[in-house]
Amino acid sequence: MNFDQSATPTDQNSESLQGPTAAQLRRFIKSRAYVPLHELRRRFELNGELDEVSLIQISDRGHVYVGLPDREAEFVATLARDGDIGLELCYDPLVPIVVGVYPMRPVTRN
Repeated sequence: MNFDQSATPTDQNSESLQGPTAAQLRRFIKSRAYVPLHELRRRFELNGELDEVSLIQISDRGHVYVGLPDREAEFVATLARDGDIGLELCYDPLVPIVVGVYPMRPVTRN
């Protein structure tokens, strides 16, 4: 058997290590009625530290915390500021923590 070394899955693995793009996050969130944060982490393999939390600026609500790496948290912040997604907040500790996201506008399909 002849194995082609150029067709190894390392290219795919290196891409998944970089994380999702903003468009991929948006498309995934828009395809569902509600997405808990743990599902976003699982779906995009965002396996960070157990207590990893990022502070993001949401224009009308000030700052909130989201349990995602900084890069993906900023994608969520941009989508929320642009009105593409909403944020479900938990105030159990005395700071607002994002526990889920949901689409704000329906997706049009052709």
